[in-house]
Amino acid sequence: MTSFRPYRLLALIPMLAILGAPWMANRVEPRVFGLPFLLAWIVAGVLLTSLVMWIIHTLDRRHALPRR
Repeated sequence: MTSFRPYRLLALIPMLAILGAPWMANRVEPRVFGLPFLLAWIVAGVLLTSLVMWIIHTLDRRHALPRR
């Protein structure tokens, strides 16, 4: 069983960004790279999720116990 590591709470950031998108970014203008703002917000959330998961993975490897 793994112990609680506070940096794993970073995973909440992209989730809240994507779930909050309809209330915070629900508009068509301005366009970002030709995409409506809401769609660009969601794409950014997906990319942010990948970055945050990579950071969590890197921090988890540092704290991993040696296997025998």
